[in-house]
Amino acid sequence: MTHLADQIILLLAALLLIAVLSTKFSTRFGMPALVLFIAAGMILSHFIYFNNASLTQIAGIFALVVILFEGGMQTSMKDIRPIMKPALSLATLGVLLTTVIVGIAARLVLGVPWAESFLFGAIVGSTDAAAVFSVLGGKNIEKRLTSTLEAESGSNDPMAVFLTVSLIEWVQHPGMAVWSLVLAFFWEMGVGLLIGIVVGKLAVYLINRINLDSTGLYPVMAVGFAVLTYGVSAMVHSSGLLAVYVMGLVLGNSELMYHRTIMNFNHGFAWMMQIAMFILLGLLVFPQELAAVAWQGLLLSVILMIIARPLGVFISLLFSRFSFREKTLISWAGLKGAVPIVLATYPLLAGLPQGRLFFNVVFFVVLTSAVIQGTTISPLASRLRLVGREGEAQPSLMELVALGKTDSEFNHIGINPQMPVAGMQIADIGLPDDILFTAIIRNKSIVTPHGSTVIEPGDTVYVLSPKSKREEMRAIFRSGKGKAAEADITSI
Repeated sequence: MTHLADQIILLLAALLLIAVLSTKFSTRFGMPALVLFIAAGMILSHFIYFNNASLTQIAGIFALVVILFEGGMQTSMKDIRPIMKPALSLATLGVLLTTVIVGIAARLVLGVPWAESFLFGAIVGSTDAAAVFSVLGGKNIEKRLTSTLEAESGSNDPMAVFLTVSLIEWVQHPGMAVWSLVLAFFWEMGVGLLIGIVVGKLAVYLINRINLDSTGLYPVMAVGFAVLTYGVSAMVHSSGLLAVYVMGLVLGNSELMYHRTIMNFNHGFAWMMQIAMFILLGLLVFPQELAAVAWQGLLLSVILMIIARPLGVFISLLFSRFSFREKTLISWAGLKGAVPIVLATYPLLAGLPQGRLFFNVVFFVVLTSAVIQGTTISPLASRLRLVGREGEAQPSLMELVALGKTDSEFNHIGINPQMPVAGMQIADIGLPDDILFTAIIRNKSIVTPHGSTVIEPGDTVYVLSPKSKREEMRAIFRSGKGKAAEADITSI
């Protein structure tokens, strides 16, 4: 038994390293890494028999919690506020329209009853946050479009889950009243939103005030709050995924101690969960079964990419300010990934007769979407002239180590023109003796601070200061508008 455990650990180590190295290949070709992770699972299925849909669903939901939490934390409210309405329209009306159109196609292609056909449409109706974040993260597509797509992908999962669960209940109980589904929708979304905000604010309050013995415990605490958010939401039958995404938004856009440490941990943990989840999903697929549904999967995938998704986007954005070219790119960037595959386990566990058929077809749809759309988004954006300017972002070029048990902290401050220090020499600012400028990032270069160094708008300044003087340090950068500058100050 010990020898078997050692072999399994060695195999897992090899899979993990191969998966990490494969991301370099996927980035070069613009293909979501999930394709390679799933392929690894499918290859592994030749040596290991795995047919536990329940375990896969649990692992998938936990992974989605981590991924959506990380996605919420890295989403700036400043970026998504102008596009909130179109993003929510895509996440609700867009998903509903896609569900209906794909459902009609599934009725004709798969020959299943209407209720089951719309169930299939609901399963593939949403875009996938992990796939979208992965593909768009390294692209130079205009910020307004990437913000819209990321906000949509982070917020449309709850709609897809609601439709999937509701339609399964409709299949099992055909006499169910429609009005009860409408009430359930508003309950799930409203209560999920409220729980996300409340737990998010509670997490910010506790993280900022509790003094843990190790800096490494703060990210664990943040993830614990994310899982708690999902658990509480699920217990009251509200949307746990929406609550987690909103909770991540609250944390990511608040003044949070060790913000950078938490973000770095979440980013790595989200990748770990993606790798584990997609390998498990690959194990659950039997390649010999895919050949039997190849033409149905291809046809439904083409209908989804060419007809259903574009119609859903153009209709839901009918009154938005997006141009035809922008709507075209949004239509094509509706990547499918983990969410449809996890949702495809629901009919399996519910014991529906078409459960295995749906899982195999959904798997086929996800693969073709990731390979075809994932590799062509960047060329299409260039052809549509929707590529932004290089250097718009101000990346941090240094990694600072959190100070753990000491009473000091690093602060990461973005300088805007309204701050009183903008345009001043450091010597003229009048810094207290125990508050020190340690580095300045300017135009992707590191500037060593001296007394004669001028602080310029657009700079990113790193400041070392005692925790007890946090408010005094922030007051140095606070503009006349009070909290207007505070969003640019982050403790590491």
